[in-house]
Amino acid sequence: MSVLRGKKILLGISAGIAAYKSASLVRLFIKLGAEVKVVMTPASKDFITPLTLSTLSKNPVNSTFYEKEEENELWNNHVDLGLWADLMLIAPATANTLSKMANGTCNNLLLATYLSAKCPVYFAPAMDLDMYIHPSTTKSFQTLQSFGNILIPATSGELASGLVGKGRMAEPQDIVTFIENDILEKLPLKGKKLLLTAGPTYEAIDPVRFIGNHSSGKMGFALAEAAANLGAEIYLIAGPTNQKITNSLVHRIDVVSAEEMYTAAHTHFSKVDIAILAAAVADYKPKNIATQKIKKKEATLDIKLTPTKDILASLGEIKKQQFLVGFALETNNEIENAKGKLKRKNLDAIVLNSLQDKGAGFATDTNKITIIDSDYNEKHFELKSKVAVAKDIMDEIVLRIS
Repeated sequence: MSVLRGKKILLGISAGIAAYKSASLVRLFIKLGAEVKVVMTPASKDFITPLTLSTLSKNPVNSTFYEKEEENELWNNHVDLGLWADLMLIAPATANTLSKMANGTCNNLLLATYLSAKCPVYFAPAMDLDMYIHPSTTKSFQTLQSFGNILIPATSGELASGLVGKGRMAEPQDIVTFIENDILEKLPLKGKKLLLTAGPTYEAIDPVRFIGNHSSGKMGFALAEAAANLGAEIYLIAGPTNQKITNSLVHRIDVVSAEEMYTAAHTHFSKVDIAILAAAVADYKPKNIATQKIKKKEATLDIKLTPTKDILASLGEIKKQQFLVGFALETNNEIENAKGKLKRKNLDAIVLNSLQDKGAGFATDTNKITIIDSDYNEKHFELKSKVAVAKDIMDEIVLRIS
């Protein structure tokens, strides 16, 4: 899965022959799961049509400050466009457009949007070789990079003039790869390893029956996705669940019982920087497991139970540099019980959710949490989707380990 999935990308196109490559750029971004909007300079429409780009991006293409519709003039809000984007790419970026960007000239919608953008801005130059090496162009590169903009270097090759040399815009796939690698290198958990448990455990009674709970694994899998989006490599130990994840940074280890989850957690714990134990592990298991299916009888059935191993506490006892996070699902005295668990199990933070809160707990798509750290500081969050909750949790962890 690409780090560009779910990103909002604003593609700016200026008037160069390389504009024909912009269609391929839009297709590649869309294929990777990004949402794309396009802003063109008026002159760039001589090289590629807005219709082509709007069809590929599935969004209107803007090139002027206002559109005439019947007798009403509709303003294209460059501020909204600049704030909408997670990243902006200007490709091709001609010498003319680069010079204007560097000097704050604002005489078209693309430049106004650039000046309004609050996101990272990438630019891919495209021009003839003499223009590319001209001192004024070099100065534009330096000025734009000093502003924090990111240069995607041009390559050498045959140019529109017929000459051969540097100035050819990087190929669309190379531009996409450059942006992906740049984002990955800057992610806050790049190079970090994370252990995560998710879902329920099933404790066998006989070959066909078990003791389990209603955990769906949704919260744990959302956490795995959120952590991967921050660059972490994840060991996801999953109990029985229908949840799916395809991120290449996630190594999934499927288990069934608490004993199997205990073994897997201890196998990987020593090599991770962060451990989040979100699984709903059974507290008890049958003392004796029947080898044959237990037949139904008129009399009552008594099953003797014995405690399972406490995975969270056992990791708390041996942790060294790891940042260890537990979960507490409570029904009463929530804060007090969560703080007690935080201390007893030697945790760095605990995520509390209460079954008293509507929309929180097992098998829902939402959750409402409180995060308590080792100094007993409490941070309360409103009811949100589990995807949003996972992002909140990971953001809090990043703040505490950075």
